[in-house]
Amino acid sequence: MNKAESKYFNTSLLMNQALIELLNKKSYEFITIKEICQKAGVNRSTFYLHYDNVDDLLCETIENVNKEFYNCFEQGDKVLENIKNRNKQELVFITPQYLLPYLEHVKKHKTLYKVSAKYPTLMKSEEKYKYLQEKILFPIFNNFEIDKNEGKYISAYYISGVYAIVDEWIKGGCQDDENKICDLIIKCVRPYFQ
Repeated sequence: MNKAESKYFNTSLLMNQALIELLNKKSYEFITIKEICQKAGVNRSTFYLHYDNVDDLLCETIENVNKEFYNCFEQGDKVLENIKNRNKQELVFITPQYLLPYLEHVKKHKTLYKVSAKYPTLMKSEEKYKYLQEKILFPIFNNFEIDKNEGKYISAYYISGVYAIVDEWIKGGCQDDENKICDLIIKCVRPYFQ
């Protein structure tokens, strides 16, 4: 990365951080470009060099937060690299080993996830679920010899169920301990894989 690219990237990070800080103080609907620029220490023209509107910034911010999570998680565990060649026990992701890092990440960024839940269309949630289905869940179901048509329903149940529990937890300000939420998810979902 050259100096200009580095400066562009750092400015984006400043605006991402400014948005997160503002979200902790007020509702997303009321955050202005002017406030973001003031908080990030940039001018409006710099904002528009990067984004068309606040929605674009929000999408990028959530994407960066998700990348942060994936990078942390995947450094210590390469299970997802080749799902087809893994044994069944390694493919059960409804375990504390996989759930707790996710729940800790959500708790750390609960304000951002709350906004994301409120605007699923803006966040392209459906595309993310499709990716999860095609790249992770369907290959796992194939390993468990679950019919692909049946797998559509199972993945819908799995994704919706976990999302519903996490969403409820976020609405409550993530007050309950992550271990309690992890146990609840396992209790609700995992019997299907035993």
